[in-house]
Amino acid sequence: MLEKRQKVPQEQTTDEDHFIYCLEGVADIETEKVTETQLSLEQLAMNYGIASIYKTCDTIEGLEDSLNALVLDDHNFKDYEIIYMVMTGEANSICLNDYYYSLQEIAEIFEGRLKGKILHFSNAKILDLDEEEAQYFLDITNAKAVSGFGNAFNGVSSANLDKAFFNLFKENDNMFEVVEELHQRHYNVCKLLDFRLYY
Repeated sequence: MLEKRQKVPQEQTTDEDHFIYCLEGVADIETEKVTETQLSLEQLAMNYGIASIYKTCDTIEGLEDSLNALVLDDHNFKDYEIIYMVMTGEANSICLNDYYYSLQEIAEIFEGRLKGKILHFSNAKILDLDEEEAQYFLDITNAKAVSGFGNAFNGVSSANLDKAFFNLFKENDNMFEVVEELHQRHYNVCKLLDFRLYY
């Protein structure tokens, strides 16, 4: 299910070579069903020109394989600023196939391998870390930040706000300015979903 993406010539400016790498947790990867996330990523490509690679996983091994393939085999890895995780779970865990994995366990799987990346969770799960948990994750993985939402789905998907967030990154590399701008432009939704950034 790996989507083809356009090769971006090296001489083009850096604001054009940002990709989103999306991993969605599904019940069964054999089931071919177009998800809301896929449609959302297609809109991101068509409306904002932001390319993405989309993969599904239904086990922790599948998650690990997908991220390993990205980190070890994909020579464009440096172009992926954001790893977009669409998975259910609790405040500091993800759920795959009815098993819960803490972000601490996830951090240990990807030790040192997420350097400079922002791991962004959709509001399919809430993200609620204390300072120690957040710091541990960032220290172990070398990620630049972890972002997500403090309020659960409740019928309001974060998909549109996620797209706005990704698009602002295309325009600006400064994470803090992007978050500030996101709040200025989409204050009510940020407040409603309780947008959070741990860095």
